[in-house]
Amino acid sequence: MKYPLLSNAFSKQDILEGQKILKSKQITMSVKTKLFERKFAKYVGSKYALMVNSGSSANLLALSLLTNPLRKKKLKPGDEVIIPVVCWSTSLWPIIQHGLKPVFVDIDLKNINISIDKLNKSITNKTKAIFCVHVLGLSANMRKIKDIAKKKKLMIIEDTCESFGSKYNDKYLGTFGEAGTYSFYYSHQITSGEGGMIVCHNKQDYEILLSLRSHGWAREKFIQKKYKKNYANLDPRFLFVNSGYNLRPTEIQAAIGLSQFKRKNIFKENKKFNKNLIIKEVYKNKNFDDQINFLDVDKNINPSWFGLAVFIDKKYKAQKSKYLNYLEKVGIETRPIISGNFMNQPAIKLYGLDKKKEKFKNAQLLENLGFFIGLHTSKINSNLANYVASNLLKINKL
Repeated sequence: MKYPLLSNAFSKQDILEGQKILKSKQITMSVKTKLFERKFAKYVGSKYALMVNSGSSANLLALSLLTNPLRKKKLKPGDEVIIPVVCWSTSLWPIIQHGLKPVFVDIDLKNINISIDKLNKSITNKTKAIFCVHVLGLSANMRKIKDIAKKKKLMIIEDTCESFGSKYNDKYLGTFGEAGTYSFYYSHQITSGEGGMIVCHNKQDYEILLSLRSHGWAREKFIQKKYKKNYANLDPRFLFVNSGYNLRPTEIQAAIGLSQFKRKNIFKENKKFNKNLIIKEVYKNKNFDDQINFLDVDKNINPSWFGLAVFIDKKYKAQKSKYLNYLEKVGIETRPIISGNFMNQPAIKLYGLDKKKEKFKNAQLLENLGFFIGLHTSKINSNLANYVASNLLKINKL
């Protein structure tokens, strides 16, 4: 038996939708992209959604938006942005790339997201934004974060790349702040192979994002009209009104994403079913002796599971590497929980971010004792769940 991070996520219909686009010869973003954006925005409850070529690109656009000179309220070089130390690299780097100062904060082990207590203690008069990173389908206490942001006049950015479809207090993650980002990478809740989305709530931000996504170009006619009169000597089809990148998705990605989007609720339920079945098999196994444990979910969180976090008992800390190698050998794929404690990564020294010698106790515990396994989008049977559970419990036999 094998239990990979993800079973094949693409259906015959997904593949057929991609093939239709190839045969149509309209490969670059077009009707399908716009349709996906509209459906996505309506689903999460945001005014606007913009598809891009990856979740990392969505994060880059979020910071480019919030530092953009066309924006009335914007972040400026030197402003501090609070970010959990358990994050993905491309949640962090856009902060640095835009001349902002990241302020790392430890996590709460109850939800493996940013600690509210540590967040409060990290706010200074230079703090201007909080960058939430929602981990494995879970969420920080967004009610308290919203209260803090309102009181301190801080912006909120949400990296929801691992948590599409998750809710906090019945509100979709990614819609609490100025911008929310999502990923459609192969192992995520829905996939277009590669791809991402960014959502926002006002038209000005949407217009800025449209230009940023496409070279700073005013491709849309309603944006061209704003500049046409003052730049009558220029071809209105090629007006560059902002800085920008080429972060556009392909129409193929949008078509596959749309096809997957139709099954989002089925995927969510199947992942939840698989999680519960594996945990059930662990607890009923005669060899269970608290070798491993799982997270309890706060009643305010309705997760759309990305993966199943597993924590080994601290007495087995020294055996973790051997244990993970064993799981790989028996066909059970594992991954670190995002990056673990990002302060341990080599690039931290490269950019001089290690000068503050703070110990992130909870993040280090997560790195030392935690990992995750995949949750498939189709239901697994009890035999496979039992196989996974039995092998997860063998850490005390190594």
